[in-house]
Amino acid sequence: MVERATASSRPERPVSVAERADDNLRFIRETMERSHLFTSVPGYGGALMGLTAVGAAVIASQYSFGGEWMTIWLVEAVLALLVGIFAIWQKTKSSDSPLVSVAAKKFALSFVPPAVCGAAITYGLWQSGDQALMVPVWISCYGAAVACSGIFSVRTVPVMGWSFIVAGLLAFLIPSTNADLMMGLTFGALHIVFGIFIGRRHGG
Repeated sequence: MVERATASSRPERPVSVAERADDNLRFIRETMERSHLFTSVPGYGGALMGLTAVGAAVIASQYSFGGEWMTIWLVEAVLALLVGIFAIWQKTKSSDSPLVSVAAKKFALSFVPPAVCGAAITYGLWQSGDQALMVPVWISCYGAAVACSGIFSVRTVPVMGWSFIVAGLLAFLIPSTNADLMMGLTFGALHIVFGIFIGRRHGG
């Protein structure tokens, strides 16, 4: 009598050529998508930038709009830039990914135009004596820079950019006496929240 073949002894179904081709195409597509994304956006470094911004907001709130107030925020901008650059360098080093790549160049080039516009508008507002409008301009232009460059990064980055844009629009509607509070909530709290999220989800 012929014994029935058990389930474990049955030969596995051969994988068709079409299925293998689909798997290969999927792998190639995912690899290309990753190679076109700048994944070294600093997460925990961004959170540290947020902490420095909170500190700057507390100090700046002791001054009215003027030279000392402007100096505090300029120093904070330079400090945040240095922290960001160092954090990116550290992240690329730990992930063994290139610091200079096509995706990184696209990220940087997309960030620059809104940032330059923000600097130009700031100069014009300072010259005209409309310093109170600089804060919503800073928040909005920074948000635009992050949203544009975020197209070449992980999905969380453009979401953060749009969060800044919305906050910047709201900043135009509130009294200028809350300027430093808005700076602390955006450049401070938003950076901390999104930085921690990016750090946990995208390797630091």
